[in-house]
Amino acid sequence: MAIQTDFLTYRLTIGLSTMEGRGFYYPSDTVIGPNKRLYVLNRSLEGVDRGIRVTICDVDSEYYGTFGSYGKGEGQFVWLAGGAVDAQGHVYVTDEYLHRVSAFDASGTFLASWGEGELDGPSGIACDGQGDLFVADTHNHRIEKFTASGDPLLSFGTEGSSDGQLNLPWGLAVGPNGDVYVADWGNDRIQRFAPDGAFVASYGEPGRGDGQLTRPASVAVDPDGYMYIADWGNERVQVLDPDGGFVQSLRGEATLSEWAVNFLNINKEEGAARAGANLEPEIEFSDPNDPYEVSSHIEKYFWSPMSVKLDDEGQLYVTESNRHRIQIYGRTA
Repeated sequence: MAIQTDFLTYRLTIGLSTMEGRGFYYPSDTVIGPNKRLYVLNRSLEGVDRGIRVTICDVDSEYYGTFGSYGKGEGQFVWLAGGAVDAQGHVYVTDEYLHRVSAFDASGTFLASWGEGELDGPSGIACDGQGDLFVADTHNHRIEKFTASGDPLLSFGTEGSSDGQLNLPWGLAVGPNGDVYVADWGNDRIQRFAPDGAFVASYGEPGRGDGQLTRPASVAVDPDGYMYIADWGNERVQVLDPDGGFVQSLRGEATLSEWAVNFLNINKEEGAARAGANLEPEIEFSDPNDPYEVSSHIEKYFWSPMSVKLDDEGQLYVTESNRHRIQIYGRTA
């Protein structure tokens, strides 16, 4: 079977590096609301209390404000990890330092928090068709299921590398039939579980080749069962078919976002310096096979792709932390 190399095509980039207001600062995840608004989780840097917030915007780069701040109080964060939204537009955010999930309405008003004493470093979170939430309980090496109000329903997974075992699970997604797909970060694979936690399948293996994974951070699944994986350790996004076969690998094709264009138009000296810069220099890398080294020097490439999410039109949103932006891709017609 011929491999399709143009399954996804690049469309645009949104974002700008700012510690306050309009823009992102080391984002960890993007939540796509039913009203098409994007809730971008700004993780900031460990030990830095500035920049931590949730930015509300949309794919057209309209900016609607922020909510949240650094702290341990209601509606505050220390170490943002993952986000999800339910059919009512409630936004759920995990905090791996405070070991809790916080819930907000669509405007960012704090509603409740839960999970303390139950979770240890929660990261990925996803909502199923019934409005219940699956949470990657990362340092307990398991997945937990809760009601929207935080009542525990189910727990599955133990530490290990066998089928159904987990090693620092991170991102997760609920597939079209209710199955749970888990980015099994420490085991360099994606695992699939039935809604009741029974093991179904495993996809990928350690490595840098097509279909191989290095520390996958996130997974999304479309209605046809195709998997989109933030292959964090390889600085790329991979697409696998429903059986786990390789379809496409993306390194990143970012162009300037609308916010960045506006910034450079206002800041003339920086704009002129950029206009004269070589954005794809020929570099003698110490290790040309190290994707981190390459991505850190080539601006258009993904650099720390932490999250992948799909909207209801099939567009893929790739949140890359180290360049404070989201690259968006669409299915090829």
